[in-house]
Amino acid sequence: MGQALVSCISEVDYLAGEELPGERHEFVRGEIFAMSGASKAHGTIAGNVFALFRAHLRGTPCRTWTADMKVHINSAGSYYYPDVVATCSPLDLAPDAPKNYLEAPKLIVEVLSISTEKVDRREKWFAYRQLTSLEEYVLIDQERQWVEIFRRSDEGWLHDIVTPGQLLTLNSLGMKLSMLEIYEDATVPESAVSNSP
Repeated sequence: MGQALVSCISEVDYLAGEELPGERHEFVRGEIFAMSGASKAHGTIAGNVFALFRAHLRGTPCRTWTADMKVHINSAGSYYYPDVVATCSPLDLAPDAPKNYLEAPKLIVEVLSISTEKVDRREKWFAYRQLTSLEEYVLIDQERQWVEIFRRSDEGWLHDIVTPGQLLTLNSLGMKLSMLEIYEDATVPESAVSNSP
C-alpha cells in the first residue's frame, strides 16, 4: 500500500506567503487550507455586519475588520480568517502590534455556508474559545434568518439563538443589531431548510 506525503509549512513561510497576491489560506499546525469563495448572500451579510460595527466603533479605541484580517490562536497553532472581527486590545492596536493579524479579539463573527459550517462550529470554535480575550462568538446562517451567539460567562459559554423580530445583543461592543439590519439586501427568507440546529 502506498503512503501519502503530507507536506508542512513553517509559520514564517505561511505568513510571508499570505502577503503575496493570490489565494488566501488558513493555517493549522503546519498545514494550509485554501479559502473558498463566498456567495452574494454571504458577502452581503458580512458587509452589513462590518458596516454596523464600523459605524458603532467610530471614535472609540476599538477597530473592526472583515474577511482579510487573520486571527492568530497561538495555543492552537492556527491562523484563521473570520468573516468579521473586532478588537479593543493594545496587543492588536498598539503601534508595535503585528500588522497582518490579531491576537486578542473581543468578538468574532462567522457567516455559515454549506462548505464551512462544520469547520466554523467545531474546529474554529474549539480554537477561538482558547483566546482569553474573546467574549462573544456569533454564527449567522445565510440560508435563513437565524443567528447563534456564544457568550463567555463565569459559568462557561452560554448559547443564545436570535430569530426574526428579535435583537442580537452584543455585550462585547455595547450594541444591538436587528435581524433586518443583519440581512438587509441579502434576500434570505425568514425560515428555510437549513443544516443549523
